[in-house]
Amino acid sequence: MALYLLHESASGYSLFQAHGIDEIGQNTEAVRNSVLDLTRFGKVVRFVAFQPFSSALDALNQCNAISEGLMTEELRNFLEINLPKAKEGKKAKFSLGVAEPKVGSQISETTKIPCQSNEFVLELLRGVRLHFDRFIKDLKPTDLEKAQLGLGHSYSRAKVKFNVNRVDNMVIQAIFLLDTLDKDINSFSMRVREWYSWHFPELVKIVNDNYLYAKVTKFVENKSDLCETHIPELADILGDEDKAKEIVEAAKASMGQDLSPIDLINVKQFAQRVMDLSEYRKKLYEYLVTKMNDIAPNLASLIGEVVGARLISHAGSLSNLAKCPSSTLQILGAEKALFRALKTRGNTPKYGLIFHSSFIGRASARNKGRMARYLANKCSIASRIDCFSEMNTTIFGEKLREQVEERLEFYDKGVAPRKNLDVMKDAIGSVLQKTSQSGDEENENKMEVDNGLDAASVKKSKKKKSKGEKVGDDPMEQDQSADAPNGDSPAAQESEKKKKKKKHKLAEEPNGANVVENEQDGTAKKKKKKPHEEEVDDANGKAATTEPKKKKKKQKKVDDDDDE
Repeated sequence: MALYLLHESASGYSLFQAHGIDEIGQNTEAVRNSVLDLTRFGKVVRFVAFQPFSSALDALNQCNAISEGLMTEELRNFLEINLPKAKEGKKAKFSLGVAEPKVGSQISETTKIPCQSNEFVLELLRGVRLHFDRFIKDLKPTDLEKAQLGLGHSYSRAKVKFNVNRVDNMVIQAIFLLDTLDKDINSFSMRVREWYSWHFPELVKIVNDNYLYAKVTKFVENKSDLCETHIPELADILGDEDKAKEIVEAAKASMGQDLSPIDLINVKQFAQRVMDLSEYRKKLYEYLVTKMNDIAPNLASLIGEVVGARLISHAGSLSNLAKCPSSTLQILGAEKALFRALKTRGNTPKYGLIFHSSFIGRASARNKGRMARYLANKCSIASRIDCFSEMNTTIFGEKLREQVEERLEFYDKGVAPRKNLDVMKDAIGSVLQKTSQSGDEENENKMEVDNGLDAASVKKSKKKKSKGEKVGDDPMEQDQSADAPNGDSPAAQESEKKKKKKKHKLAEEPNGANVVENEQDGTAKKKKKKPHEEEVDDANGKAATTEPKKKKKKQKKVDDDDDE
């Protein structure tokens, strides 16, 4: 059976035939030894056909298709043209060797060409790739290297292409930096407390907050200079006047030692650095909140921005988190405890990173495991909605949060929660309503723009007509302009008022809309349509006359019944 080899290069598709396999045998070791020698390998593999790519974009599309295991129309036509055709109802006397097994299965399904992908075929393709520029005469090695470099860059760029507003990598970096800043600020604040306590030890018990302690340290500097005039400024820093007075009183009777001016300057600079880090930490938290609302709004509204960001960073990306089942998401972050429990055959952990959620803390000790399992289920739903939905909405996250609240009440008070189907129906209905409202607003804006354009065109036409009336000097033209519907004569104004009254009357009648449209067409059309208007009036009159006849018949029947 003949063996053909399909090689996908950066410049195009190529087809080779392995015709001299008997010389080296079908042993992979023999093929590996013959690959390096071109004279020996050239006797084994023979060049059959080559189809270059039309452009760089075409090369990128073909590369994407091959990587996804798909066969394009270009590849199908290339194979059907260059491979020998098998007779109908009979097996093919050849096979096609491919590097990608998925592509081989796709080719065999669509074209019925038998494909194989094994170690022997891969070694042959390795030799083809090594000596590819020598098989094709017009192809230079530098051209092939340029094509490979350009295709590699474009392929990588296409794989990394994403929506800029939905980059989960930024969330991962932000939450890592936030955790690092928390540790650093805590350690630096402790260092400030320990350093300044040599000078003013009583301040540690009065001010507990690290940021406020650094701020007060920077303000006070030397405790001996502190007096009652500084109380308002201290009160502005601390937000409490009693604490400010307490600091001033403690400074007067402090047991701390005096520090040199150079030491105080260094303490002040270090306190300023701690303050700067604390302020940057606040800005970074705000940035994380905004990014989480863009990337995973439902997960953020369900479990919080920080816990949601930790889940995304631990999973690696939002798509990886969406692929995780709820049982994996439940113990995400407790892998060491899980494997230790499996090794020692102990109890497995009930929760991982989701323990930091407020729902787990609010649940009783008996129901913490149940609550963690239920919360992990809802988090997996929210992450999948955020990952695969194109709409950026928090409605589903809010509904899922309501479900978790109801489940908490069920565990505590026994109140039956709503069914998941009903909650999701409400969420979908509210999403559809929101989209329809946004669509209506867009249509209204378009209508306002169109009306503004129409009004501007009407004004322009009026200006042109008025200019034409001024320019015209003939009396006939002046008479015509006076008789026109836009003229200023009183007779024309009266006729316009009569027309408006007629329109109002006809609009109240059932067939008034058609008559109004006919009136707007002009005076000439009006005369033609008058008989139709009379017919309408006659029809209305007949309908009115039939009603009293019916009443008379009813009265006669009643009189006959009385006589009987």
